[in-house]
Amino acid sequence: MSKNSNSLLAFLTGAATGAVMGILYAPDKGENTRDRLSFLLDKYRKKLDEVLDEFMEGKEQLSENSNEAKEEGQKIVNDAKEKAEKLLDDVNGLLDQIKAD
Repeated sequence: MSKNSNSLLAFLTGAATGAVMGILYAPDKGENTRDRLSFLLDKYRKKLDEVLDEFMEGKEQLSENSNEAKEEGQKIVNDAKEKAEKLLDDVNGLLDQIKAD
Protein backbone atom coordinates (compact mmCIF):
# COMPACT_ATOMS: atom_id res chain seq x y z
CA MET A 1 0.00 0.00 0.00
CA SER A 2 2.86 2.35 0.82
CA LYS A 3 4.39 1.82 -2.59
CA ASN A 4 1.06 2.52 -4.34
CA SER A 5 0.31 5.64 -2.31
CA ASN A 6 3.81 7.01 -2.87
CA SER A 7 3.54 6.28 -6.57
CA LEU A 8 0.18 8.02 -6.78
CA LEU A 9 1.46 11.10 -4.97
CA ALA A 10 4.59 11.17 -7.11
CA PHE A 11 2.48 10.93 -10.25
CA LEU A 12 0.14 13.73 -9.14
CA THR A 13 3.10 15.93 -8.21
CA GLY A 14 4.78 15.28 -11.55
CA ALA A 15 1.59 15.88 -13.49
CA ALA A 16 0.93 19.16 -11.69
CA THR A 17 4.50 20.34 -12.17
CA GLY A 18 4.50 19.39 -15.85
CA ALA A 19 1.20 21.15 -16.47
CA VAL A 20 2.35 24.31 -14.72
CA MET A 21 5.68 24.40 -16.54
CA GLY A 22 4.04 23.72 -19.91
CA ILE A 23 1.56 26.50 -19.45
CA LEU A 24 4.11 28.99 -18.16
CA TYR A 25 6.31 28.51 -21.21
CA ALA A 26 3.48 28.45 -23.74
CA PRO A 27 3.27 31.50 -26.03
CA ASP A 28 -0.03 33.02 -24.97
CA LYS A 29 -1.36 36.15 -23.28
CA GLY A 30 -0.68 36.40 -19.57
CA GLU A 31 -4.36 36.58 -18.73
CA ASN A 32 -5.12 33.42 -20.72
CA THR A 33 -2.18 31.65 -19.12
CA ARG A 34 -3.25 32.65 -15.61
CA ASP A 35 -6.82 31.53 -16.32
CA ARG A 36 -5.66 28.14 -17.58
CA LEU A 37 -3.21 27.72 -14.73
CA SER A 38 -5.85 28.66 -12.20
CA PHE A 39 -8.27 26.14 -13.76
CA LEU A 40 -5.69 23.34 -13.72
CA LEU A 41 -4.58 24.05 -10.18
CA ASP A 42 -8.17 24.07 -9.01
CA LYS A 43 -8.71 20.74 -10.78
CA TYR A 44 -5.63 19.24 -9.08
CA ARG A 45 -6.74 20.63 -5.72
CA LYS A 46 -10.08 18.85 -6.10
CA LYS A 47 -8.33 15.60 -7.06
CA LEU A 48 -6.05 15.89 -4.03
CA ASP A 49 -9.07 16.44 -1.81
CA GLU A 50 -10.60 13.26 -3.24
CA VAL A 51 -7.37 11.30 -2.68
CA LEU A 52 -7.18 12.56 0.88
CA ASP A 53 -10.79 11.53 1.49
CA GLU A 54 -10.05 8.07 0.08
CA PHE A 55 -7.08 7.69 2.41
CA MET A 56 -9.20 8.73 5.37
CA GLU A 57 -11.89 6.21 4.37
CA GLY A 58 -9.21 3.55 4.06
CA LYS A 59 -8.00 4.44 7.53
CA GLU A 60 -11.49 3.89 8.93
CA GLN A 61 -11.80 0.52 7.19
CA LEU A 62 -8.61 -0.95 8.63
CA SER A 63 -9.04 -4.40 10.06
CA GLU A 64 -9.17 -4.76 13.83
CA ASN A 65 -7.63 -8.25 13.55
CA SER A 66 -4.00 -7.28 13.87
CA ASN A 67 -2.61 -4.51 16.03
CA GLU A 68 0.62 -4.44 14.03
CA ALA A 69 -1.23 -4.19 10.70
CA LYS A 70 -3.37 -1.42 12.12
CA GLU A 71 -0.33 0.56 13.28
CA GLU A 72 1.41 0.11 9.91
CA GLY A 73 -1.74 1.18 8.08
CA GLN A 74 -1.99 4.24 10.31
CA LYS A 75 1.61 5.20 9.49
CA ILE A 76 0.92 4.85 5.76
CA VAL A 77 -2.28 6.89 5.93
CA ASN A 78 -0.64 9.63 8.00
CA ASP A 79 2.32 9.81 5.64
CA ALA A 80 0.10 10.00 2.57
CA LYS A 81 -2.13 12.57 4.27
CA GLU A 82 0.85 14.80 5.10
CA LYS A 83 2.17 14.61 1.55
CA ALA A 84 -1.25 15.32 0.04
CA GLU A 85 -1.82 18.25 2.40
CA LYS A 86 1.60 19.71 1.55
CA LEU A 87 0.87 19.43 -2.15
CA LEU A 88 -2.57 20.96 -1.58
CA ASP A 89 -0.97 23.87 0.30
CA ASP A 90 1.43 24.40 -2.61
CA VAL A 91 -1.45 24.42 -5.08
CA ASN A 92 -3.40 26.89 -2.94
CA GLY A 93 -0.31 29.11 -2.69
CA LEU A 94 0.03 29.14 -6.47
CA LEU A 95 -3.66 29.97 -6.84
CA ASP A 96 -3.26 32.86 -4.41
CA GLN A 97 -0.28 34.18 -6.38
CA ILE A 98 -2.23 33.99 -9.63
CA LYS A 99 -5.20 35.78 -8.15
CA ALA A 100 -2.92 38.49 -6.74
CA ASP A 101 -1.57 39.21 -10.24
